[in-house]
Amino acid sequence: MPRVDTDTFYRSALARHGHTAAGVHWNSTRTQRARFEALRRFLPRDLSRLSLVDAGCGFGDLYCFLLAGGDRPGGYIGIDVVEPMVETARTRTGCTVLLLDVLHDPLPAADYYLCSGAMNTLTRDETQVFITRCFAASRHGLVFNLLQGPDSSATFNECLPEDVRKWTAQLDAEVAMADDYLSGDFTTAVTHRPGA
Repeated sequence: MPRVDTDTFYRSALARHGHTAAGVHWNSTRTQRARFEALRRFLPRDLSRLSLVDAGCGFGDLYCFLLAGGDRPGGYIGIDVVEPMVETARTRTGCTVLLLDVLHDPLPAADYYLCSGAMNTLTRDETQVFITRCFAASRHGLVFNLLQGPDSSATFNECLPEDVRKWTAQLDAEVAMADDYLSGDFTTAVTHRPGA
């Protein structure tokens, strides 16, 4: 059973807060940016020849963050399951943004998959499926963040780094993590092993 109804959860935040960080359930623009900076650390320096899929792209803020830092990817596709967010992201980014459910729909191939916050309301089983499917659709890897803590919230998906290491062990991937940017949050890069 899902932890929350994703569509209702995000539509209500959008109705209350509009096209802001709070509209996608972040505490502030500052914390949203800190998470984006942590994701960026795990990507190659030059993105100009790489394709990115932003799984759970919300309003396209990650793409806008990359552009503001001079990092225009070679290709970008956003994916979200909430229709008003897809429409806004298409307008804001001028890129392809697809209305898809990462857990069930066919996923486009890309060099890297990125995910900032989209797993925060999933169950543990859904989180593992999300990670596995995005990793399989990537040529180089997946970089994502999760809320850090024991699985005790009725609304939010809090995980521990050791949980993620256990889930990704079956992927035959290299795993790197960082938790030095915000309290209660960590970022993981799961990359394909050379020659795999």
